[in-house]
Amino acid sequence: MNLSVQLSDHFQDIYFGKNWTATNCKDTLAGLSLEHALARVEGLNTIASLVHHINYYVALQLRVLQGGPLEGSDKLSFTHPEFKTQEEWDNYLKGIFEQAIVFSEVLASFPPENLEDAFGGSKYGSYYKNIKGMIEHVYYHFGQIVILKKILEQKTSA
Repeated sequence: MNLSVQLSDHFQDIYFGKNWTATNCKDTLAGLSLEHALARVEGLNTIASLVHHINYYVALQLRVLQGGPLEGSDKLSFTHPEFKTQEEWDNYLKGIFEQAIVFSEVLASFPPENLEDAFGGSKYGSYYKNIKGMIEHVYYHFGQIVILKKILEQKTSA
């Protein structure tokens, strides 16, 4: 199996399952209420802001993988859309999972021999370094989401 396909599989695992953590984004966020998605716990980021932050960088990398420019701003990465209804939140999540599938497909077809090429300019390192780093970034913030969800569920059941 080529390295692009391996990276694609690793990315899919955190979104849809079959990883070492025995959990994934889709199952963890399924049925999450808008109230919990927007709830603040001890001044930390909300689940909604973390979900948006994670996927801000997925979208950014997808654009680069598809031949587009590397354009983004860390300042915008935590600023999610305003969600007023459960339906808006659910549709947002649906779009994120659709984007994850597209990202995975595009990555799987990326020429492995190009993984060491400069990603969006030489100062950002290689495609491999950026893609691997983004996957690590997803796992890092996903862990925060899992903890926040558990705290919110405990508060609700108490």
